[in-house]
Amino acid sequence: MKGFNREVKIGIAGIIALFLLIYGINYLKGISLFKSTSYYYVQFEDINGLAKSSPVFADGFKVGIVRDLKYDYNHAGNVVAEIDVDPSLRIPKGSTAELQSDLLGAVKLNLLLANNPREKMNPRDTIIGSVNAGALGKAAAMIPTLEKMLPKLDSIMASLNALLADPAIPATLHNIESLTASLNNNSRQLERMMRDDIPQLTGKLNEIGDNFAVISGNLKQIDYAATMSKVDETLANVQQITSKLERKDNTVGLLLNDPALYNNLNQTAANAASLLNDLQNHPKRYVHFSVFGKKDKAQNP
Repeated sequence: MKGFNREVKIGIAGIIALFLLIYGINYLKGISLFKSTSYYYVQFEDINGLAKSSPVFADGFKVGIVRDLKYDYNHAGNVVAEIDVDPSLRIPKGSTAELQSDLLGAVKLNLLLANNPREKMNPRDTIIGSVNAGALGKAAAMIPTLEKMLPKLDSIMASLNALLADPAIPATLHNIESLTASLNNNSRQLERMMRDDIPQLTGKLNEIGDNFAVISGNLKQIDYAATMSKVDETLANVQQITSKLERKDNTVGLLLNDPALYNNLNQTAANAASLLNDLQNHPKRYVHFSVFGKKDKAQNP
């Protein structure tokens, strides 16, 4: 650089520095000055805070950036985002775009690629965009409902505070504790009974079952036909005896059926009773007893 004066050298150094500054700024923005790109336009009704140099994703992979944002004054409510994507990206016809916000408020643009292997969009074509509110949108939609619930929550909290201030609460908790201890004790007793008493009861039930089996076996061995024959024979004998008792051709029948014999026996019993009564009242009429019986006979022949 011997042929250049000082001013030329300063100018060249300034141009180089300016170029490096522009390249560094674009590099930090994700813009490559030496890489070929393809430009597309995405039309939104609301960009929801989208800014220049915001990333562009397709299937979760970064494929470009937002190069510029323009407002369409001829059609109110339309904002056009110029996106710069990798030329290797094939955008099928029918694809759309959406804006999505994360929890930190950052907005990114997602390309929703359509399943159209035959037709594709060409650079400078316009893609229809929409807004996906995401988690923040859902939270914002819940705010009116939460505002309506706040008075009810205040009322519930006041009722809860009044309930907790009730002096009966500690007594109730103490009763619950006592009830829990009683339930634990009953549970242990039940466990002990299941461990000790139930096996004994099961053994007794098994023994009873065995006895029933023995009785059932004995009942199977009984000759029911012979037994019933004997019962019939016994009943026939009883019937025969009954018929004989009803007839008067035998002593027992006469005794049961002849009223004269009954009257005679009754009269005889009455006479015997009268005789015994008289004997008891006047024994001297029937019994003569004397110590000197032989002397009396000598004097009174």
